[in-house]
Amino acid sequence: MPEANPNLISENLSITVTLENKGYYLCHLSNPLPDPSQNPINCYGQTQEHAIAIALEQLAEQYRQIAEEQQNIDMLTVAQSPDGEAISKLYHVTLHFECTIDAESKFEAMHDTIMGNTVVENGKITVIEVSKDLPFTDVLELGA
Repeated sequence: MPEANPNLISENLSITVTLENKGYYLCHLSNPLPDPSQNPINCYGQTQEHAIAIALEQLAEQYRQIAEEQQNIDMLTVAQSPDGEAISKLYHVTLHFECTIDAESKFEAMHDTIMGNTVVENGKITVIEVSKDLPFTDVLELGA
């Protein structure tokens, strides 16, 4: 009989999408998070894919927040070498912003979002320290 891998983490998600009476889709996502207040996630969308995308983004936000909190890093702490020089570290920074905009076109909606500091001011920023030898870290870097 094969032995169980102690490093294997297995969690199951359940996604159910139903068409509601008014033509909208409801995505019900049951997730394995231990906090019952974060389970389940229910999101409406224009299409099945839209509803699933919204639900998965909410789940991703919950996991990003857990990962950030688990690190318990003081925002202002600077690591220093023995000779007092600041040690640069690598961080995975996620800026998440969602809203609905009343606009005349898709272009106008995008343009109105880009203009000003609305995204930065109202966005949720998650900062997770990552090891510089993490595989595929270069994918996370801008301009890679």
